Amino acid sequence: MAAAPPKLPDPNESDRLRAFAKYSGLAFQMLAIIGVCTWGGLKLDEYVGNDKPWYTIGLMVFGLIAATYQVIRSLSRND
Repeated sequence: MAAAPPKLPDPNESDRLRAFAKYSGLAFQMLAIIGVCTWGGLKLDEYVGNDKPWYTIGLMVFGLIAATYQVIRSLSRND
């Protein structure tokens, strides 16, 4: 009885793994950008002593815009 030949790797599987890594990396980048901006806003509001979280809101919106720009820029590249 002959042994079965070894299974060759599927090239489509490699492409799927590469795409998964790219998009999950984008998600972590977005999370990091928004999180750092929000944390910075909280610390700035705490330092200045604001009653209302204006710096937190402003930096959070800036983080959302920066993260969206980063995703669009990354997706528009032909890698």
